[in-house]
Amino acid sequence: MMMVSGQETFKYGVTGNFHKGSIVGVHDVSKGAYGGSLGIFAQWSLVENDVYDSAWLYIMPQIEYSMQGEIAKAEEDKFGIQEFDHDYVAMQVYLRYFFHQGNMKRDVYLFAGPRIEYLVREKRKVDPAYDLAYFKYNLDNKLNKFGYGVSFGVGLKLSLKMEAFIRYDQGFSKVYPNNNNNFTYNRLLAVGLNYYLNENWW
Repeated sequence: MMMVSGQETFKYGVTGNFHKGSIVGVHDVSKGAYGGSLGIFAQWSLVENDVYDSAWLYIMPQIEYSMQGEIAKAEEDKFGIQEFDHDYVAMQVYLRYFFHQGNMKRDVYLFAGPRIEYLVREKRKVDPAYDLAYFKYNLDNKLNKFGYGVSFGVGLKLSLKMEAFIRYDQGFSKVYPNNNNNFTYNRLLAVGLNYYLNENWW
C-alpha cells in the first residue's frame, strides 16, 4: 500500500468571479455596478487525509484584483449617470468545510473568512453640478483606501481541477469616512470558478 499525507504538500490555483457590487447608503441609494475579480489561491488540509481526497477541512488564503464601485442615476435627465469605479487588491483567508460522512467527502462545501482590501485605482465620472446638488447627502469628499470585512459562500466541486461557487462579501469599514448619515460599507455578490493547477493524489 502507498499512503500519501495531505500535510506534506498543498494545492494552488487561479480563481475568478463575476459580481455585482455597491456601497451602502450613498449615491442615490447605492445602485449596483457589475465587475469582475481575478486572483490566485493556495490550500492546505487541516485534517488527516490518508485516503485519496478524503480531507474535509481546509485553510485557503487568496489574493485577487477586484473591480468594484457603483453606478447612480440621481436625476438622470438632469445630471446623467454617475459612475464611481473602485479597484482593489484584496485578500481573504477562508476556512473551507466539505460535507462528509467518514472518508466519503461530498462535492458541496461551505467557506467563510475575513477579507482585507486596499484601493489601487479610483475613477469618478460625475457632472460637477451633481456634486454641488448632492454633496450634502453624499459627504463623499474623502475616500478610505483600506477596508476590511467578511466573505462567505457555498461551492460545488465540478471535476478534479474545477470548482464553482457563489460568494457574498460584506464590508465593515466605511468607504466614505466623512459620511455621518450612513455606514457606506462595500458589498458584493459573486459567482465564480476555482481552477487547481497542481491537483494530485492527496
